[in-house]
Amino acid sequence: MLNSQVQPIPLWRQLQSVAAVVLAIRAGVSGTAALADVSAELRPGVQALTFQVLRSLGRAQALRQQLANRAPSPAVDALLCTALALTWSEADAPYDAFTLVNQTVEASKKDKSTRAQSAFINACLRRFLRERQTLLAATDADPVARWNHPAWWIDRLQKEWPKHWQEILLTSNRQAPMSLRVNARRSATLPYLQTLAAAGVGAVACGPCGVTLERARPVLQLPGFTDGVVSVQDAAAQLAAPLLLSGSQADMPLRVLDACAAPGGKTAHLLEMADCQLTALDVDPLRCQSIRETLERLGLQANVLTGDAAAPGTWWDGHLFDAILLDAPCSASGIVRRHPDIRWLRRESDIAQLALVQARLLKALWPLLKPQGRLLYCTCSIFRAEGENQIQTFLAHNTQAALLPSPGHLMPLDRTNGESLPDNPMGDHDGFYYALLEKRTP
Repeated sequence: MLNSQVQPIPLWRQLQSVAAVVLAIRAGVSGTAALADVSAELRPGVQALTFQVLRSLGRAQALRQQLANRAPSPAVDALLCTALALTWSEADAPYDAFTLVNQTVEASKKDKSTRAQSAFINACLRRFLRERQTLLAATDADPVARWNHPAWWIDRLQKEWPKHWQEILLTSNRQAPMSLRVNARRSATLPYLQTLAAAGVGAVACGPCGVTLERARPVLQLPGFTDGVVSVQDAAAQLAAPLLLSGSQADMPLRVLDACAAPGGKTAHLLEMADCQLTALDVDPLRCQSIRETLERLGLQANVLTGDAAAPGTWWDGHLFDAILLDAPCSASGIVRRHPDIRWLRRESDIAQLALVQARLLKALWPLLKPQGRLLYCTCSIFRAEGENQIQTFLAHNTQAALLPSPGHLMPLDRTNGESLPDNPMGDHDGFYYALLEKRTP
């Protein structure tokens, strides 16, 4: 008779997959894409371990350099750094150190790309266990090891946010909360909090239409999710729709453009708040499909178009918009808690290149706005080049543009040390930048 019980997945198999994801990220593949290649049975555990590794990769790389001055092959280095990232902090280790070492060596023996170096991996990890405190002390002076971000990233934050750069880095290495947006057409914050409480789910309000869960959980376990009562959306991202619609007349249907709209969270929020003729635009056909799926779940409708926002001649019908939301492509430096691979994928040169893209989009979309119309520029970035500096440059070259009261840079918070960054009272949220512009008549 066959054993019908589900067999536990060996740790060595998970470590192999984590190392493969780390190797792919080092080669320039996004963490999302790399994890998608992991088998479904392994993916939940591998993702959790991968995120922990990425949040300690700077320390792991510094320790590996102490253990072996000459870098081993990429595959061996990825596996060795995976183990070091998971074992260096005794308080945060997901398994005891000896189990991690034994299973890492087992993983190396079962993969042809690392098999020949299994003894080397074993020797390095055993030495780390013997000399842990000495090796950690030897890496403490390395900023990349201490803050687990690239050196250029640390330097940039020190220059741009001299009073708060340490707090930003500490917060960026913590797990982000799970926040939900309550669909105003279906419910409201207080009733939904009561629904959650009845289901045994702890949560608190964040902003006018959001709740933050005490503990993240699968969306299908959330009351009302499949019926479109709530959507997953960070508290800071929930500011976009009310900012853009602020000051609009409720009795007048608005013609709205959501440029760079995928996956459709802000599109849906706009439609939840107002009856408007909304065009949702994205350059990627597959991502446009995600917009349609989002709207279908929520019972909302928009004109979803595939096109390049920087080339309106290929998709625009010639009618001006009352409001435009430009959620511009950016470094995503404000959401590294949710995507810890970003810090290791980005290069400092990317920031200037992305700023050029943002400027091109602003220049292309501004003529599509009616007089007295409003354009909301936003990015999920904490770097000034993609926020304040970008808008100041735009205002200097566009005399018809006026900056209305706007949140500006919103920083991820750390409330554990008694001091918080200047911010809106939105609770724990990601890093964002918002600038609301109005087109004045000459």
